[in-house]
Amino acid sequence: MKKFRGKRRYFRNLWRQTTTELSIVDFDEEGWFNLWHTHLDFYGYGNDGLKIRREHIKAHIALYNRLSERLSTFGKPYQIWMEFVEEDAGLDSVNIHTPNPAEDNFPLTIANVDWNCPVPKFLKDLINLNEWNVGHYKRVSTNSYFIQSNYNEIKL
Repeated sequence: MKKFRGKRRYFRNLWRQTTTELSIVDFDEEGWFNLWHTHLDFYGYGNDGLKIRREHIKAHIALYNRLSERLSTFGKPYQIWMEFVEEDAGLDSVNIHTPNPAEDNFPLTIANVDWNCPVPKFLKDLINLNEWNVGHYKRVSTNSYFIQSNYNEIKL
């Protein structure tokens, strides 16, 4: 495995990205989101170790909180959630969905999500079950964990 060089700069840029993503997202009254999402660990560096993965998860949570704060004044119904894929950190994402002209798929519902699952090891200490709902979804080859704030209006 190749050594991860430039960690300090990489993580500084990662945390900067949690604020710059807000300027990319269009929150105007005409705006809508059709399963919009962003991957902060696009290259999957979190697969190299739990410490790196947890730092990315913290960044996803910070981005989620900032987006949720901005969406609170959006004036339209919305769904916001995080998805963490146990087998591949590069697939971890923050997602937003609203009514949209592209498809009639709002609110999004995902069948067979176990909302009474235990919190996985890589999310321990980062997810407080008093503030967050954690759901497990088993795909053919991956395990996904959906995380939403308890305070969101429209659940998955």
